[in-house]
Order: sequence, then structure tokens, then C-alpha cells
Amino acid sequence: MSRQHSPAEAFRAFLKLGLTSFGGPVAHLGYFRDEFVVRREWLSDRQYGELVALCQFLPGPASSQVGFALGLMRGGPLGALAAWAAFTLPSAVLLVLFAVGALAFDGPLWAGVLLGLQAAAVAVVAHAVWGMARTLTPDAPRLAIGIMGAALALLLPGQFGQFGAIAAGVVAGAVWCRRSLGEDPPALLLRVSRRAGVIALAMFVAVVVGLPMLNSLVPSLWVGIADAFSRAGAAVFGGGHVVLPLLQAEPAVAAAVSPEQFIAGYGAAQAVPGPLFTFAAYLGFEMGAGWTAPLTALLALVAVFVPGMLLLVAALPFWNGLRARPLARAAMAGANAAVVGILAAALWHPVITSGVAGPASLAIAVGGLLMLALAKLPAWCVVLTAAAAGVLAGLLGIP
Repeated sequence: MSRQHSPAEAFRAFLKLGLTSFGGPVAHLGYFRDEFVVRREWLSDRQYGELVALCQFLPGPASSQVGFALGLMRGGPLGALAAWAAFTLPSAVLLVLFAVGALAFDGPLWAGVLLGLQAAAVAVVAHAVWGMARTLTPDAPRLAIGIMGAALALLLPGQFGQFGAIAAGVVAGAVWCRRSLGEDPPALLLRVSRRAGVIALAMFVAVVVGLPMLNSLVPSLWVGIADAFSRAGAAVFGGGHVVLPLLQAEPAVAAAVSPEQFIAGYGAAQAVPGPLFTFAAYLGFEMGAGWTAPLTALLALVAVFVPGMLLLVAALPFWNGLRARPLARAAMAGANAAVVGILAAALWHPVITSGVAGPASLAIAVGGLLMLALAKLPAWCVVLTAAAAGVLAGLLGIP
């Protein structure tokens, strides 16, 4: 780990990812690894695996939490906020523009772009799984844990399978991995004091308990939006897709957004880069009126992210102390191996099953993987090339 740098560095790095990271939460973890482990060398594969495992354990948007923590490590609190803003705002702005009708994701040209972007996500995730597997499952015990994690994630789709796989990896690692660990990797440079962690935990409790009480005492559009979106953000395990049904079930959202509007926004959210949680900006805009709509969009966007980030800050001060213990190190080695299994399962479903629909997408995915693995090209270059190839395939009529 390098010493702390300026928040501007984190902003620039994550803005590039916020503009090019298509494919959903699992793909984002692949983009992050390519950018910050392989290219920039901000941290090692083992450190990255630990961070992913921690964020998978916590409620909230796991990929955005990983990005927030990376920004924190590189640029302190302002770096964390810069990383979050740069990764989040591009897709939020696109979805708000979609809500006002300024963008229309339709037609054969856009279909070709989507084909290429989905194929690029296959290449990025496959490259990440292979690279992490070489580092995090180097021996028989951890390989077995990785296979077990993949099986659990496939047999129990959604948050229960992912959480169960990591929990099983923790237990199996504590039993099987005590003798197979090398040197303790460098500690994550997490500049969060224990006092700050306790304050963050208190703020989390105040948000999830206080906002419903305030909404019942002083009902208003603004408090209702903050309550609904923060509650959904606090209840999410397993990634951005899980937040969509939670938001749809919120009475405040259901009363203001029609099913047709919700489905249209959901479709647009699949087509833009960045975290799926930015769907909240679209819903918040639809819940506002006139000049207040951009403000309600911003409120919904911030509210849905706040609980997960507060929990992450609450956990970080205690992380390095815990991981220094031999038993905890073995358990975390098992959790890291399980993360590889979870990513491998997600590579198959939904990444490959939705991203490879015919010869064209298969060829683009294989070509993208070769660009990453052999040519060592950055992920954003692969994304742009894949999008252009998808358009070409559409114009030529190749399925």
C-alpha cells in the first residue's frame, strides 16, 4: 500500500470506472481488481479479497462499499467521498435524464451496444475470477472451499447463497487453512479511528430507527423518501439487484411511481454503467414535482447509500486488529476462497447466461478476455471495443 494521496487521484480513477463499468455488481468487482490490484497496485489480491469478503458480509451495495473503502485507503475521508461520487454520479445523471425523456435506450443501434457491453462484462469477470483464483485458492483446502462456495451460490441463488458461502468459508478456513498460510499480508491502511467507527454505528441506528419514527410523527414527502430509501439500503444483502424489489415494495414508492414507470427505469438501469443503486435517483425524480424533482432524486440517491457506508465505516476500525489473529487469518483465507467461488458462480449465472446469447457475443467475450489476459489492455478499452464490435455485429446481422 502506498501512503495517502490526494482525493483528486481517487476521483479521477473512479470517474473512469463510473463511465465504463457496465455489467452489474459482480462485473464492478472485476473492473476494480483490474484497475487497483493489477494496474495501479494500490493493494494485493489477498487484501482485495479480504475487503470484498468484508463488504459481502455487510448490508448495502457491496461493490460501492469496496470502492468507498479503496478511496478511503488512498485519499482519506475526502478520497472515499470522491470515489463514491465519481463512481455513482454518471449513472445517476443518466437515469435522471432518462426520467425526463432526454434519452431513449431503444433501436437496433442501442441493441448492438448492449450486446457488446454484456459480452465485455463476461470477459472482465472471467479475467478477475482467474486472477483471484490463482492467488486466493493456491492449495487443495482453499480450492475445495472455492468449489464449495460456488456450489452454494448456484444452489441457493441470491443473498442467502452468497452469505452462506462466505460463512461456510469462514468455518472451513478456520479448520483447514491454519497450516497453509504464508506471511501475513500488509494491513489495509484504513484511516478510521475506533471513535469514528462507534459514531458511524450510532448514526446507522439513528437512521434506521429514527427516520421511521420521524415519518410517523411528521409525515412529509422529504422524510418519506429518506425513510423509504434508507430502509431499503439497510436491508440489502447480495448486491444491487436485491434492492429493486425492496424499493418496489415500499409504500411511498408504490404510491408515486406506476408499475410501468418502475419497469422502464429498471430497464434503463441495466443499460448504464455504475452501481444499480443509482436506480434510486430515477425513482426519487419521479416522486418529486417541478423544481423539487432534482432535489428528491438527490435525496433518494444519498439515502439509499448511507446505511451501507455507515456500517462499513463502523466495521473498518476493528478489521486490522481482528485479522492479525492466527485463527482469524485462517478464517479469512477461507472467506477469500469462498469469494472466488461466489464470483465463479456469478460468472456462469447471470453473467454468461445473460451476456452470451449467440456467436457474436461469444466471439466478443473471448476477444475481450484475450485483450485483458494477453495484451494487458485496460478494462475501459475492452468495454469500448466490445461496444463497437456489438454495433458492427448488429449492422451485419450476426446474432
